[in-house]
Amino acid sequence: MLMYGGRAAITKGADTVTAQRAIAPQPRRTQLATGRGVPLSLIALLGLTACGDRMTNDILPGGIPARTDLHAASGLPPASVRTVARRAFGWRVIYQPSAIPPADLPRAESRAAVALCGLERRPPLRIVQQPRVDPSADPGARLFDIYCA
Repeated sequence: MLMYGGRAAITKGADTVTAQRAIAPQPRRTQLATGRGVPLSLIALLGLTACGDRMTNDILPGGIPARTDLHAASGLPPASVRTVARRAFGWRVIYQPSAIPPADLPRAESRAAVALCGLERRPPLRIVQQPRVDPSADPGARLFDIYCA
């Protein structure tokens, strides 16, 4: 038997028969880690997730850490707060006045303004009541904007 570039040639008398040689299967070294059956991508993912801080280090405008619970920071009772959002002018708050104790209701918005502007270490400048675009979406809810100095 003679070998010619991956082909085997068998000579039998005057006749020569050539046949394609079978290629032996190669182990998948690129996909599995050292024969344990664990994909390298899984090992890389676990390695990357094990590093670093679990919480985000992103900072909102005004220097507020993104992990801050703005509903709790507003100073309003948690059941009353619908939305607290940072805007270019300051803060926008939507809350349900019926969930605030009646004794706290007159100063609830000013306390929220002091608390939210205090996150930025700025005093509140003014509070502006805004009309609801769709009052039927959350009946009785109030929307106000807080401008910080």
